[in-house]
Amino acid sequence: MRLLRSAAASLIVALAALLLPLAGTSAAQPVSTEVEQTQWGPLDGAARDMLVKVRLAGLWEKPAGEMGLEKSGNPLVQEAGRHLIEGHTDLDARVIELGKMLNVTLPTAPNSDQQGWLREMTAAPAGSDEFDKIYANRLRAAHGKVYMFLATVRAGTRNSLIRDFADVCMKTVLDHITVLESTGKVDFTDTKNIPIATLAAAAGAPTPQAASSFAAPPMSMPLIVTIGGVLIVVTLVGLRMLLGGRTRQRFRG
Repeated sequence: MRLLRSAAASLIVALAALLLPLAGTSAAQPVSTEVEQTQWGPLDGAARDMLVKVRLAGLWEKPAGEMGLEKSGNPLVQEAGRHLIEGHTDLDARVIELGKMLNVTLPTAPNSDQQGWLREMTAAPAGSDEFDKIYANRLRAAHGKVYMFLATVRAGTRNSLIRDFADVCMKTVLDHITVLESTGKVDFTDTKNIPIATLAAAAGAPTPQAASSFAAPPMSMPLIVTIGGVLIVVTLVGLRMLLGGRTRQRFRG
């Protein structure tokens, strides 16, 4: 019996070490990938993610715009701040309404990276060139990534609401990119945060989305728990049968 209990404990520990990373992978996906049919067309994971990303952008870029007006002595940085405030005031109102219409849960606070960028701007001395450089480069890098994502969603979505909203977002983001670059503070030698453009894929080449469609879907938490439970039960039954057979052999001997 001691052997049975010891084997069971070892099995549970081993299964926990195996299944916990899988559970973490599943939990790290906050946006549903299910395709929901709506009156405006199918709503997929990319469309939901676009709404989430636009809302997240407003949660940190609007405060950043206000900080640019308050802390910078550079008229060009102040002008960029005004554009950020105006643009995200409009986008915030639109994305919150769309979230309600499409039943998409939106964030209410910036993520950890965005909070870090705001802290970095807050720590920089007011009226300094250091602040202006941090301001222009952090915001320009973020806008570039969002712009590329918006273009991808706009090119592939079959939902008319998402298509129209992507058009509005891209115009706003491009305006912000333009005014941030006009400050003269953007460091274009920073190829990590502002990557150099690459050649487009050859015609007929599979897209990343198509290639990834052959990958196994992520395991859900209920499925992980079920598989783990079945493995534990099967192993315990097998051990009990094995030990029972040995006990009967001793008695016969």
